Amino acid sequence: RSSYSCCYFVLPCCFFDFHGKYSRRQSKKTQYREYLDFVAQVGLVCGFHVEEDCLRIPSTKRVSFIGKSRTYPPAEHALIDNQITQFINSRRTCAVATCDRRVGFQHKDHCDGLCEEAGSEPREDETETAGTIWMPGFQPREKVEQIRNCASLPRDFVDEVVLSVANLLLNAVPQKSCSDTQDRNMNTWNQGESLSLREVAEHLNKETLKKLKSEYGGLQTLLKNNHQVFEVLNGRVHIRDWRKEKPPSKTKPEVKRRLSAEAFKTRLCWFFIHHPDGCSLPSEVCPYAHGTEELR
Repeated sequence: RSSYSCCYFVLPCCFFDFHGKYSRRQSKKTQYREYLDFVAQVGLVCGFHVEEDCLRIPSTKRVSFIGKSRTYPPAEHALIDNQITQFINSRRTCAVATCDRRVGFQHKDHCDGLCEEAGSEPREDETETAGTIWMPGFQPREKVEQIRNCASLPRDFVDEVVLSVANLLLNAVPQKSCSDTQDRNMNTWNQGESLSLREVAEHLNKETLKKLKSEYGGLQTLLKNNHQVFEVLNGRVHIRDWRKEKPPSKTKPEVKRRLSAEAFKTRLCWFFIHHPDGCSLPSEVCPYAHGTEELR
């Protein structure tokens, strides 16, 4: 829509419309195929000869669309732009109708009729032409998107939370279980207890929780990021016991074996430094360095 000479390439992935999630309308098609048809329709409404191609990439969603030429002469650009505006507004009407239908209001079973009605008589404020504001009130994302997966949190803060949670698990009241006698030989090294994420959160101070809530996934993401120390399964947090980890497969491709070998002992072992019993593995098999002298 930016100019007549514009060309485009699009690789549809997530099912979104202009105003929210895309709603299915044809049960005879797969959701992916129906969404692809919608994206192709957008290109046609915008006046492009739409070409479809399948990329040679390792993904289940690899159908792409290319628009390299127009279906109309330059003189009709303003007319097509009005057509695009009407199409966008008709999709908004469909989105509202679908939302209302979900909460119990009675509407037509299909939005197609609503789309035609919405597009037939556009209001004065809906007939913007090229060079004017296309969608008043639209707020694009910032050019630099803020990383909010706990990866950008201060290292000191992360280390403090990790140590606090680990000490909480190590000092938790042990729970009796029938597997205690079977694993007695493993329990010479303190594995600590497992606690739910909620129980762990209850022991953290308000400032820490407030900082974590501003991140996607919060506490759970931070603990999962610290894979060396913790294991999070079914909403419960455990201290990872590296003796139970499966050894690397010998059938791995040469490239993957080489990469895993290169990553060996590039970081200090958290257990060697912080755990009261030290690391559960001897230095020669632990993937982390037992002291700075072992660091690669």
